Amino acid sequence: MNKSRLWKVLASCCLLSGLFLQNASAQESHTVEPRTIVLKRNAQDAANIIGVSSTQSIPESRLAFKAMEQYTPTLERQLNAQGLKLGDPILLRIFKVPALLEVWVKKGNQYVLFKTYNICQFSGKLGPKLKNGDRQSPEGFYNVPASALNPKSSYYLSFNLGYPNEYDRFHGRTGSLLMVHGECASVGCYAMTNSRISEIYTLMYRAFKNGQKEVQVQAYPFALTDNNMRKMQRHSSYRFWLNLKEGYDLFATNHKMLTVTVDGTGKYRFRSN
Repeated sequence: MNKSRLWKVLASCCLLSGLFLQNASAQESHTVEPRTIVLKRNAQDAANIIGVSSTQSIPESRLAFKAMEQYTPTLERQLNAQGLKLGDPILLRIFKVPALLEVWVKKGNQYVLFKTYNICQFSGKLGPKLKNGDRQSPEGFYNVPASALNPKSSYYLSFNLGYPNEYDRFHGRTGSLLMVHGECASVGCYAMTNSRISEIYTLMYRAFKNGQKEVQVQAYPFALTDNNMRKMQRHSSYRFWLNLKEGYDLFATNHKMLTVTVDGTGKYRFRSN
């Protein structure tokens, strides 16, 4: 099998989404390091588009700026209507069922639900990703830094969830480059469509530009209520979900950012900030 055909067989949407494909030689190596793209445009023009300095080291592209320019006015109006502003700290919650992504924005010392987006497609079934190639979308708690933004994704715009995290590595789970991205096709990722990822990307970018270090993503199979958990007692992932429920319940109680660690037995531990 020639090299070109081998690449087509092995590539997945998430691998493509996670790499900054700069040229043909980069595609052959399959290992392209993300870098900050410096736009050759007037710095003041860039600041006018997004309302912040363009000098911070966050991955950027003309496509990303164009998307942010389009969606910033609408987001600002919607945020202002709730007493919020673009650039406030955010966190995300994902629910495989009923395929929703929530954006929460910090207001005072708590987070409030700002907007809910339909997930166009995720792959696999209920339960966490366990190994490379299982086509499962991750479940768990992930902290996304600014460097995880991909403004030149093969699926429009994307960000890397950070799988495997400390918990995943403790349990021997494998795989990489699991994304939340545009379009509506997924092999282990969460596909949002281009318009939805544009809004989410803009909210994340502006929060990072305003000083937020990481955006927490809480990825759940479904709302981990007592009633839902009773219905799923026979599921093979039930014990794992019980551990996730500890974080789910704590956030539901006080709507504060979670500090998430992994103890010596490989369990998530949670406390509120």
